[in-house]
Amino acid sequence: MADKGAPAKKKMPERRCIGCGATKPKAELIRVVRSPEGDVSVDLTGKKSGRGAYICRSSSCLSKAVKKGQLARNLGVSIPDEIADRLRLEIENDG
Repeated sequence: MADKGAPAKKKMPERRCIGCGATKPKAELIRVVRSPEGDVSVDLTGKKSGRGAYICRSSSCLSKAVKKGQLARNLGVSIPDEIADRLRLEIENDG
């Protein structure tokens, strides 16, 4: 029987990195989103509407995702070079 006096633990949402396949808390990953209009952008808030793909804050994961075409496949559109560059900058600034 559960203790009614204990506060309920909030479950942290998890997502899978498209580069390495590891499952991590959503807050530890960077989200790339394709808007309903088809624009691709980096979503640091994780709240933009649209189809999202998550990637670790690791340059090796980003390289794998771009090289294998996972980012384009998950979002269903080709990924502009500016988005890959922006992700690289986010990862470099993070570490």
